[in-house]
Order: sequence, then structure tokens, then C-alpha cells
Amino acid sequence: MRPTLLNPLFAGAASLKGIGSKLDKLLAAFLRPAHAAPGETTRVIDLLFHLPSGAVDRRFRPRIAMLPTSGVVTVEARVMRHRPPPPGNRRVPYRVEVSDGTGVLTLVFFHSYADSIRRQLPEGETRFVSGTIDWFNDEAQIAHPDYIVSAEEFQSLPLIEPVYPLTEGLSGKILVKTIRQALEKLPELPEWQDAAFRQRNAWPGFCEALRSLHNPAEPAAIGPAAPARRRLAYDELLANQLALSLVRISMKRAAGRQLSGTGSLRARIIGALPYSLTTSQAEAVEDILRDMAADHRMIRLLQGDVGAGKTVVALLALVTAVEGGAQGALMAPTEILARQHQATLAGLCEAAGIRAELLTGREKGKLRQEILARVASGETQIVIGTHALFQDDVAFHDLGLVVIDEQHRFGVHQRLQLQAKAGGAGNLLVMTATPIPRTLALTVYGDMDVSRLTEKPAGRQPIDTRVMPMSRLDEVVAGLDRALAQGSRAYWVCPLVAESEAVDLAAAEDRFEALQAQFKGRVGLVHGRMKGPEKDKVMAAFKDGTLSLLVATTVIEVGVDVPEATAMVIENAERFGLAQLHQLRGRVGRGHGKSSCLLLYDEPLGETAKARLSIMRETEDGFRIAEEDLRLRGAGEMLGARQSGLPLFRMADLATDGDLLAAARDDAQLILGRDPKLISPRGEALRVLLYLFERDEAVRLLAAG
Repeated sequence: MRPTLLNPLFAGAASLKGIGSKLDKLLAAFLRPAHAAPGETTRVIDLLFHLPSGAVDRRFRPRIAMLPTSGVVTVEARVMRHRPPPPGNRRVPYRVEVSDGTGVLTLVFFHSYADSIRRQLPEGETRFVSGTIDWFNDEAQIAHPDYIVSAEEFQSLPLIEPVYPLTEGLSGKILVKTIRQALEKLPELPEWQDAAFRQRNAWPGFCEALRSLHNPAEPAAIGPAAPARRRLAYDELLANQLALSLVRISMKRAAGRQLSGTGSLRARIIGALPYSLTTSQAEAVEDILRDMAADHRMIRLLQGDVGAGKTVVALLALVTAVEGGAQGALMAPTEILARQHQATLAGLCEAAGIRAELLTGREKGKLRQEILARVASGETQIVIGTHALFQDDVAFHDLGLVVIDEQHRFGVHQRLQLQAKAGGAGNLLVMTATPIPRTLALTVYGDMDVSRLTEKPAGRQPIDTRVMPMSRLDEVVAGLDRALAQGSRAYWVCPLVAESEAVDLAAAEDRFEALQAQFKGRVGLVHGRMKGPEKDKVMAAFKDGTLSLLVATTVIEVGVDVPEATAMVIENAERFGLAQLHQLRGRVGRGHGKSSCLLLYDEPLGETAKARLSIMRETEDGFRIAEEDLRLRGAGEMLGARQSGLPLFRMADLATDGDLLAAARDDAQLILGRDPKLISPRGEALRVLLYLFERDEAVRLLAAG
């Protein structure tokens, strides 16, 4: 149960003055955390955790004769003259001249009501005016001042005014007013930080930090290095690391399933491979075998760059489970990828005399019942599939190892769910082909041990990456014509135009039509809305060479393996994140032919997009690309965090607060080492922290243990 002292923070924001149902709905869509269920209302805490992105300094009060060329100024002046526009001409603005005796300043209002302006600025009276200065025909003016107040009202005007990120339909003034009210609901909370650590950093208390960010004394008081912001960032990271540590302890608490085989089946698989294992593949296999043989449960992440050979490592782990008398399951996020794994592994499993079967949502009726019966009896030793593997009607005879591919598509909740299928004692190996920066890996996979594959298997070709403007599209198509004439195969990826599948699809279909006219009968199209069999048919035709050019949305981002494809064209590459561009480029360079990747962009290019495309030209090292992606975009956008169960931080920015993450991890481990049940005074305060940052599940694990 959430502590009662937090109730005012989790109360509905509709209780605040001025928040009706329309504004509540708007705020909820904008401010609720990523894990919130659709239709949930705004809470007081959502307003408090919406931190300012900057500040306007209104302290500069020059005389009119000394006005600067630009910037925000606050002027005290007498209202001299109103100059309304000619009757019936709404295009001419309403002007008001004010003076402080040293010069004249004109206030300009477009499409405003004369009565309202006269009420605000009565002739002959003194007013304080604050806004952005502008010059027109050598005359100083302020268009639509931010504030026009009397001397009395000026006393309560915030001279350092926080500026918040806004959404369409939400004004800054309304948001500021609402947040001010929310601050009044803030209860005094116990201190959960280590006293010596807090003192060393000269950080304020939690409530004091929140108040000073929403009411800054200086513009610098809300910057990323400000003590108040660092304090809150650390609190959020500490809650995250504590929760992950508790998940890890809970998963490891139950005795693990000890699985160690003779190695004979593994040797057959290695013998059937057309290449030798790389050093890092061999090391990863060793890590996994050691974990599987131990008496505690394995929870390991296998991180590898595009084409680093994770699937083979996973197969050797699954085979070890079979040697130990158990079954293994490999789960992929999409049907395309599950079928790809089945195609890759079937031959190798056959060579070792192992029965591996595919189970997705597409296997239906009698066929499905037969597969389920073989899985339940243990006749099927390795099952490959999508999340359909973990539906209620799937019963395993003896599941000893679960391997999840592209783990970033599944959150911690799914990890706990999968464990239950293995009777709570199964070993867990998760894999990702999306290299993740160290700081982000800690926040997502802090509950896991990590193995990294850093080399590419022998025979992988370097990829020649080039960048070209869309204005040279004709040259690109002509070059493609030459390549296809020589027997090459190519991908053409269409951009994410908007957060709308329909719009993406229209763009892909238009490009498909245009290329089909050029290369009649040789172009295929795949996208996310196609039915499975339809998609497979196009992919099979591309794989066997019936089709030479595949136009696709980003469904081909992960796992598609056609070694004959040597060219990749990415349209509007500036709209993709670095990690995604790197994944897409990894679809080529898999065979013996020389491969190329062409990044097409729309002009003009912004600074971030320019930096992104130049990194793609410079390197194929996925881990370096991931670090740069974090630096350029922040954690929120990386890997499409909102869709994938990743924690989206509201206070912490991993690009600038990475150093705090390591400290938070150490702190969490130290606390749980000393006080595993969090029952000491600091432990009790940390429970409040976990509830405050909505890590309720972690507190439930404490109770369960």
C-alpha cells in the first residue's frame, strides 16, 4: 500500500482551481508517464515532475534611451498616447506609446480588442511593461508584452520566470498557475539519501529542490548542473536501481535449475558451422555455461552488434539445456524474425539430431494442437516463436532455458511473466542486436549479468556508406539500375513520416509504384500491416532472387538475413535515429559481395541530423554509434522508449547524469546488502522513494520475500 503521506501527490489534478475536464485530458496526454494506461487523468505529481526547460530573466530594467537591440526587458513608463488602427482595417496593429522621460517605447498589438487595451493601459498612468524588445524603423517596440502591471502588482511579478515545455492548446501562463497550486500540496517527506553523500554534493532536500526549480532565484538554478536538478535526477536513478536490484534478488532467490551437458551435441553444432566461433562468442558461451551449471538462476544479457553472431551463441545455450534433459524456448518480437530463426537453426539442429519447432499465432487448428502435444510431451526439445509461446494453452514438458531476442521490445514485467512459465526456476538469456550505451544498459538491464560480442564473424564485409541529397534521386535510381543489371539485390527503406502507420504506408506505396514503373516485375513491398503469409511470400521471392528490389518500412530493421543483398537505400535518413540507421545498414554486408549503404536526406539539414549522418559515414562500430545516439537524442527517444517498456526518466538525463547512475547503482547494492528488507529508518524512507517514483512492484517483491 502506498504510504498515506503521498496521497496528496497522487490525487487528481482536477481538484486544483481552473482544471476542468478538457484541460485535464490535455495535461494527462502530455504529462502522464509512459507506463500510464490510456484514459487516466492527471495527478498532482505529474505537474510537479514537469520541470522547466529554461527561464526568462525580467530583472533587466533599463531606461528607454538605453534599450538594447534585443532581449527581454522590463520598463517602468507613463502611458502617453493610444494609436488605434483606421476603422475597418484589421491588418494595421493597435499601437500605444509609453515614455519614461528619456525616450518613447511603442507597444504593438495585432488583432486585439481596443477596450481591453484601454483598460490595461489608461492614458496618464504608470505601468511596468515586460517583454521582448524589437526595433522597427529605428523605433523601439514590444509586440504583445508578456506583462503589463501596476506598481502594486509588480511587487508579486516573478522576475525569474520558469519556462516549461508545452503542448498544443496549453498556454505557459495556465501551466505556471497550475504548478504553483500543485506546489502547495507538497508534503514534507523523510530524507532517503545518505547524509554524508548529500552533504558532499551540497544538495537540498527533495521538497526544497522541487520548490527551487519551479521558483528559481537565478536562471542558472534550473540548469542541468544545478544542485536541485542533480538531487532530483539522483533520486529518480536511485529508485530505478533499487527496483532493478530487488527484481534481480527476487529472480535469483529461488534455487536455479542446474543444467550442464556432455558437450557432444554442442560439438556437432560447432562442427556444422561454416566458420569458427569468434573470441567473444567463445567467451560468451563460457559465461552462459558457467551460469547454467550454477545452483542459482541465470539472468544474462547477450549484447552484440549487428551480425556479431548472437543466434549461434543462443543455440549453443539451448542445446546445453537439451543435453541436460530439459527443453529450450527462443522468443522473438515479430513473426518475420521467429521464422528467420527457424530457417537459420533448423539445419544445425538437424545435424545434431535435435527436434526444433516453430510456434507463432499463425499455426492454427490441427497443426497447432499437434505442435502443442509434442511440446507438452517433451518430444519437441527446442521451440521457436513469438510471444504466442507464453499463452495459457502452451504447456512445456520441462522448460529449462528461455532465450528472448530483441529484449528491448519487452519490459521488466514480461521478464517476470516468462519466468513463471519455467516454474520460477528456469534460466533466462536475453539478447539484443541494438548496442546500448553503458549508462542506458544499467537502467534497463541493471538486474542482469552482461556478455558482449564485440567482433564480427569472419567473412563479414565492410559497408561503403555514402550520404546524398534527395535532389539527386535520379542518379540513385540510375546507379541502382546498373547494380541490379549485374545481379545485385537491394533494399529501399521508406521513412517514418509521422507517428501514423497509414501515412508511413502511403509513402512506401508511392515509392513502390515509382520503382515498379522503372524495374517492372522485379520490385516487392513489405510493411507492418501486411498479413504474415503475404509478407513471407514477398520475402521468399526476394531471398530466392525472383525479386531484385525490396521496398520496405522499418519492418526489416531487425533479423532479416539475405546474404545476396548488397545495397541499402534509406530515404529521408535524417528522420531516423542513429541506432535504427545502424540496424538497417546491418541488413547488407552479410555475403561475399561488396556492399553499400546510401543515406538520402532532404535539404536543408539541421545540426543534429548532420552530426548523425556524418557518424554513420565514419564508423560501423555499433557501441560507438549507441553512445553518440544517446548524446544527440537523449535516452527518451533511443530505441523508441515509449513503446518498449524502457523507463523514460522525467528528472534524469542519461546524457548528462551518467555519473550519477553508477553512484546510484553502488548505493542501491550497499543498502540492500545491509538492509535487504528496507526496515531500518533509511530503508523505510527508501520505500517512500520507490512509491514516489511508482516502482510499486519492487515494494511488493520486498513483501513477497
